[in-house]
Amino acid sequence: MAKFNLTLPKMGESVDEATIVSWLKNIGDKVSVDDFVVEIATDKVDSEVPTDVEGVVVEHCFKINDVVKVGETLCIIETESKVEKKLIEEIKVDEPMIEEIPNIEMLPKDNNNDLKIGEVDDIFLSPLVRNIIKQENISGDELNQIKGTGKSGRITKKDLLSYIKNSNNKNVNYIGDVVNVAKNESQVRDLSRMEKILSKHMLDSKNSAVHVQTFIEADITDLANWRDNQKIKFLDSYGEKLTYTHPLIYIVSKVLRNFPILNASFIDDKVIYKNDVNIGLATALQDGSLIVPVIKNADELSLAGISKSSNSLVNKARKNNLNPDDVQDGTFTISNIGTFDNIMGTPIINQPQLAILAFGAIRKLPRVVETDKGDFIAIRKIILLSLSFDHRIINGATGGLFLKEIKSLIENWKSDSSI
Repeated sequence: MAKFNLTLPKMGESVDEATIVSWLKNIGDKVSVDDFVVEIATDKVDSEVPTDVEGVVVEHCFKINDVVKVGETLCIIETESKVEKKLIEEIKVDEPMIEEIPNIEMLPKDNNNDLKIGEVDDIFLSPLVRNIIKQENISGDELNQIKGTGKSGRITKKDLLSYIKNSNNKNVNYIGDVVNVAKNESQVRDLSRMEKILSKHMLDSKNSAVHVQTFIEADITDLANWRDNQKIKFLDSYGEKLTYTHPLIYIVSKVLRNFPILNASFIDDKVIYKNDVNIGLATALQDGSLIVPVIKNADELSLAGISKSSNSLVNKARKNNLNPDDVQDGTFTISNIGTFDNIMGTPIINQPQLAILAFGAIRKLPRVVETDKGDFIAIRKIILLSLSFDHRIINGATGGLFLKEIKSLIENWKSDSSI
């Protein structure tokens, strides 16, 4: 008989632990490959963890509401398969690698036991919900009055915010939770745990990578006009909205093939070239947080495939329905700050990646247009692109040539381009 350690998988750049919600398989239960064994929750993603082997659950290593680090053993499954035994040995070798996230120091977790919420019925509260409860000083009696709409009656973030909004004695928006100190004085609030993690991640990136920015202006008139003409046909044909961002993602994914260093990572003084082009989309959420879902193998997708994948991931992110696989294995990140009418920005590299690209707002501006009959002034649609890259590994010429090729593909977009 062999024993298989089912561990907590990696769930994205800024997620390094999860809370046990419920055990889907009890001790003594038989499990098959891909059966879900345990339900977990993080500040951003709720998910179930499947098993890779067939056998019998012999031990639960954690209780419900316990906080588990990535790479720690959730439960032990007894199996008779020799192949599975070999898999166990390989996983044991890999575990230390999972726990060691370069340039990210693990923050001490919030002690949920310190959360004074009075006498509460036996209900599960996710880390994000607990953060809101703590900040809003919601009592246990109040919690017991809230009807949860989540699985098994669980109280969700939406349930809690709805209660706060409708309560006569609550008048706080979670996007900017504040503590009223006194009239005419400043307002103070504590950072949420995810804000602390994100802040630490950004600071580590700035302190470790040598950030250099380079900019380029592109005439996006032909591409933008093509998109405007195609969007209704595209929606009818594929059932997906076609945004200006989708052709840009399509172009970037193709250009990355010619610049493998910009699709690489830098870990422990080693440059790791990635075979896959996985584009991360920096996505702002309604609660003020940021998450980066990933389009896998973007360079192999058609424009329709890019559109479908992008729309699906962004919608899932805004509904807090992302799976762990949706936010990991990114090789390059794009940030579309033009969504907020910003002209340009200089985003921080998403470590351990080596570069990040930002798109500004599309603006109508007068520009000199060269023709066979001479130069003339015309109103054109212009976009600014900004590339932040790690100058320890990438030189200015490489970064400049990367942007130049993207500019060329944007400006030479054909009106008959295939979808």
